[in-house]
Amino acid sequence: MRKLIFLFVLVNSMNTFAQTGVIRGTVLDKQSEKSIAGATIVLLSDPNKGTITDESGSFELKNVPLGRQTIQINYLGYESSTVPDIDLTAGKDFVISVYLIEKFDSLEEVVIVAEGNNKAKSINKLAAVSVRQFSPEEVNRYAGGRSDVARLASNFAGVSTSDDSRNDIVVRGNSPTGLLWRLEGIPIPSPNHFSTLGTTGSPVSALNPNLLSNSDFITSAFPAEYGNAIGGVFDLSLRKGNNKDYEYSVGVAAFPGAEVMAEGPLGKKGGSFLVAGRYGIVGVLGLAGTTAQPNYNDFSFNVDLGKSKWGNFSIFGIFGNSNIDLIGKDVELSNDDLFATRDEDAFVTSGFGVFGIKHTLDIGSKSYLKTVISSSTSVETFERDRYFNLETPTEFKIRWTEVDNTESRITFSTLFNSKISKKFTFRSGLLLESFTLENRLTDRDRQEDNNGDELPDFVNLISNDGSYSIVQPYATGQFRFTEKLTLNAGLHGQYFSLNEEFVIEPRTSLTYAINNKSSINIGYGLHHQNVAAPLLFLNETIGDNLVQSNRNLDLVRSAHYVIGYDLRFANKWRTKFEIYYQDIDKAAVEKTPSGYSSLTEGADFGFSIDKNSLVSNGKGFNQGVEFTLEKFFSKGYNLLFTTSLFESKFKGSDNIERDSPFNNGYVVNLLAGKEFTIGKAKKNVFSINTKFTTAGGRYYTPVDLPASIEAGYEIRDDANAFSEQYDPYLRVDIKFGFKLNSSKKKSSHQFYVDFQNVTNNSNVFTRDYNRLTQEVNQIDQIGFQPDFGYRFQF
Repeated sequence: MRKLIFLFVLVNSMNTFAQTGVIRGTVLDKQSEKSIAGATIVLLSDPNKGTITDESGSFELKNVPLGRQTIQINYLGYESSTVPDIDLTAGKDFVISVYLIEKFDSLEEVVIVAEGNNKAKSINKLAAVSVRQFSPEEVNRYAGGRSDVARLASNFAGVSTSDDSRNDIVVRGNSPTGLLWRLEGIPIPSPNHFSTLGTTGSPVSALNPNLLSNSDFITSAFPAEYGNAIGGVFDLSLRKGNNKDYEYSVGVAAFPGAEVMAEGPLGKKGGSFLVAGRYGIVGVLGLAGTTAQPNYNDFSFNVDLGKSKWGNFSIFGIFGNSNIDLIGKDVELSNDDLFATRDEDAFVTSGFGVFGIKHTLDIGSKSYLKTVISSSTSVETFERDRYFNLETPTEFKIRWTEVDNTESRITFSTLFNSKISKKFTFRSGLLLESFTLENRLTDRDRQEDNNGDELPDFVNLISNDGSYSIVQPYATGQFRFTEKLTLNAGLHGQYFSLNEEFVIEPRTSLTYAINNKSSINIGYGLHHQNVAAPLLFLNETIGDNLVQSNRNLDLVRSAHYVIGYDLRFANKWRTKFEIYYQDIDKAAVEKTPSGYSSLTEGADFGFSIDKNSLVSNGKGFNQGVEFTLEKFFSKGYNLLFTTSLFESKFKGSDNIERDSPFNNGYVVNLLAGKEFTIGKAKKNVFSINTKFTTAGGRYYTPVDLPASIEAGYEIRDDANAFSEQYDPYLRVDIKFGFKLNSSKKKSSHQFYVDFQNVTNNSNVFTRDYNRLTQEVNQIDQIGFQPDFGYRFQF
């Protein structure tokens, strides 16, 4: 506390004079995505300060006072747009893209003034329902976020991530496997450290939010260009580097780790580079939730080669590596260690990489063709040894599990966009993914002793060297019938080569603006997704042969229905209400009557290893209502309140309706932030952000204790699958931050301390069978935990 008081006094005593910054950007047509020359930009705090976009649609406002600023953009025949909440700091130019919408009648006076960075609107103009735009600034601002875009999404209505140890995203009761990660328009593997085949989340994100631009998060009835997902879409874009000045930053934070970043101009055609590397330090600080030392690092870049007569080329990539040795023996394990076990040693390595080349070619004045070719790889190894007769003279160790997975894919994506008129925009494209899989899983878990050595046999469960492809053509359009009525409609196709199934999926949404403050949105979409690879390629012994009896499973099918009401009842205030229903069928279930369904997989590091000869007869549904109340940042504060009341059910082959493990029932989030300008010149900022989250506990299958003791390993009571529920989840986070702008140089310092779970609430992590104590033990999630970060920009 003394240090905080001293820092506050120091900041206020700084001899700060008038420091200024730069706002730069590009103005584009929302429908054609082409630049607009001649648009006027005015700084609202000083109307005498303005500029006009050049022939490439670019503008630059210099000598802008630091702090929160708002600009207004106007162009004849287009609706005006304002961009509020521009957080201008010393040491970094603020760069933004602003999209304008053409009016129906250029002679009419503008009625609606759109907010250029209104998070209620999507980046993708064809996404009209169940979508929320988010910014990198939000990722870093909110309390408890750990600079992780996935944890940011947990604040949005319809999303649940009530697990402090992982960032899996549960969208409206769907398994996390139903999520699609996209980067620069292409699907990518799970962008996380310690990720495993088939999953979409993990303990630590490998996405650096400081390289991202504003992006979309969609939870239902996706537009026609998205496929092979039934839960949600994270559609991420990388920002371009500063093409005018060189900028650098160094920083350190508990979870992202130590970071170095550089950006600047490249070549003579308006190109730029942006590159950053991070190295994790959370294990050194003892905040990993385990006694083991997790090691991870990532490297990201985006190189824009500028415009030429051949179009615009850019090269981008993200690469990450991680490893951890979970030693159980000869190490003092706490009773609440989340990952290590007393009688086991485990060795984990993982890595992923994405490398892509993007080309954008203008075709005429209202059309363009964007093509992306990429290569991505996801690698994981896992070795586990188990000790027997622990701490006795006859103690011995054997290899228990071996996993070696490599998934590689080559992706080709092409998209054609054309503004036919101000009332009609057309988009079509093709996505081709070619997968190569090398999967190995050998395990003793739940195996028989057929060789008589009084130990479970070391059985090969997955041995696969193969390939498959997914082809996704689509065509869609936006029809602006009037200024108030807009229809988005299209078709998406999907071909899965493993079972040679081809499906056609209609997608549509309708938006009606009741007035300039409120609108109604209706959406429908049919979606399919293949069953996760760890289940598809699971081996089964039939006779003397190993057979992949699941590889011909159908694509899981999901129909989304949603209706929403959006109201902007006051300046900077917005409320949204949505009702949805999701009908799912063709999920994988067992042939014999049981409560198993593939819809219950995906919330952990692994998948079931004993589910063979599955059939596509499973069903399920998700339904609920969501409410959002949001005050976008203005007058020094922001507020976000979201709540979801929902139900998630499924049926296995026994046709009994059960709660899914993701059926929390309710989720409530309340986030608030306040900024105080400090110092003589009022150019420095002290901020407080807080977050309150509570959610219903997840359902789980209880342990059959007598059967587990007899077998020597955990056996769940599958007859009562997901019949019990953990206690409700509750957590409160408080974050304090300082932003100090240099009085003499183009540089700034930013640092924060984030007190997570300040009430030290004991949220349940799991209730598992303990082989050593022969009891069912409860392990709680991480209690009170501090986080911190520092960043220097220059």
